[in-house]
Amino acid sequence: MAFLCQPFGSLFSGPLLDYFGRKRALFLVNIPHVIAWLLMHYAWDVPSLFIANALLGIGTGIMEAPSITYVGEVSDPSLRGLLTTLTNGFTSAGIFVAYLLGTVLPWRQAALVALTVPLLTMLLVLLVPETPVWLLSKGRKKEALQSLCRLRGWVKPEDVKEEFDKLIQYGDQIQQCMICIKEQKSETTNCEHSRMNIFQKIKYKVKYILLVKETTKPLLLVMAYFLFHSMSGFMAIRPNMVNFCKALGMKYDSKVIVVFVGAALIPINFVAAIIIKYIGKRKLILSALLCNALCCLAISIYAATSLPPDVCSYELNTFPKNEDILPLVLLILLVFFNSLGIPWVLLSEVFSFRSRGIATSIAAAYSYVVYFVATKTNYNLETLFHLSGTFAFYAAFGIAGTIYLYLFLPETERKSLAEIEAYFKGNKRVYADDCLINSFRKKPKDNQDADKPMLVN
Repeated sequence: MAFLCQPFGSLFSGPLLDYFGRKRALFLVNIPHVIAWLLMHYAWDVPSLFIANALLGIGTGIMEAPSITYVGEVSDPSLRGLLTTLTNGFTSAGIFVAYLLGTVLPWRQAALVALTVPLLTMLLVLLVPETPVWLLSKGRKKEALQSLCRLRGWVKPEDVKEEFDKLIQYGDQIQQCMICIKEQKSETTNCEHSRMNIFQKIKYKVKYILLVKETTKPLLLVMAYFLFHSMSGFMAIRPNMVNFCKALGMKYDSKVIVVFVGAALIPINFVAAIIIKYIGKRKLILSALLCNALCCLAISIYAATSLPPDVCSYELNTFPKNEDILPLVLLILLVFFNSLGIPWVLLSEVFSFRSRGIATSIAAAYSYVVYFVATKTNYNLETLFHLSGTFAFYAAFGIAGTIYLYLFLPETERKSLAEIEAYFKGNKRVYADDCLINSFRKKPKDNQDADKPMLVN
């Protein structure tokens, strides 16, 4: 029930983010969790438990866009990749703690302990400042400067003058009426678009903010990455991992292996955060997806050569009796490389300010849908092609994803949000900036474009 409701929650997060601002949205998204945990603790029948789980799903879906957007907008470009990746690590830690609570406490008491998390979060959110970019979009320059000084370590205004001047230039751009810009009206013309009714505003927002290349290009890129990431093996088998371990004939108890995998996800995300600092997001994403595909290929070969041909993780009578350490090693490698993938990190930086709320919510909702499709089709694939054929399919998907992202994924590490927005808004560059890709690129006829700085190094 919770997973089914997450996409609906994600769709609401965009309007919530744009209307209330980043800080207040972070506060409000905890309310469904508070109600859900209270309802679960005092549940009197099965329908009340269903409602509590639905609220948890909606709350989780609503939470994605505000948390990712806030981290992306307050972070220095040199730290944004590190901080957004750390959010995945704390998410994994939270899931693991929730599992531990369920094992050591009765479920009603576990719900009561879990209630303290959103309550504490709401108190802590009151201590953080609003993002400077959102404040500038509302014309609140003084508050934006104060916020930036706090975020950079309670420094003096002169210490952030250069950064703030760039933010002001960016803020002046996003304050302009998008409709007037697209219709090429003079800046001196009195704009009356703010007086439009709600239906007209939705119409023009879709036309001039959502269906423009600076939104559609990164949105399609992120959606493709979510698809390749979810169909690359680990996400598809995760709900059925206990039986999957038994089907591969792993040496140790399957339940212990699953607990170990849940615990291992926490340090892996922190490792990814460190790696990003040194090699950037593009190289990490490409190498992780390719290695993930190779792990799937190795599992496919192992299943084809060492297991009965009809083995299926959904049919207990097909499980092998032999036990081996090799499939456990392959599973650990698969989990490691899959967890190094960072599709959620891209959501914090690839969208323009105007479209960031709605585009992030659409991408988050889409991610939950494709994760559901991946887990559902895993049963169908194993029924048709058994384990070996299923993982051969996942390997092919991973290789195809690596090629696609190699061609179209730019490097965004250490780039400002304005630079990234300008990249996707530009007409010149379609493919990513890479030495191999550039060798096939036609040189510009005008020398004026030859020396322009590129987004990817």
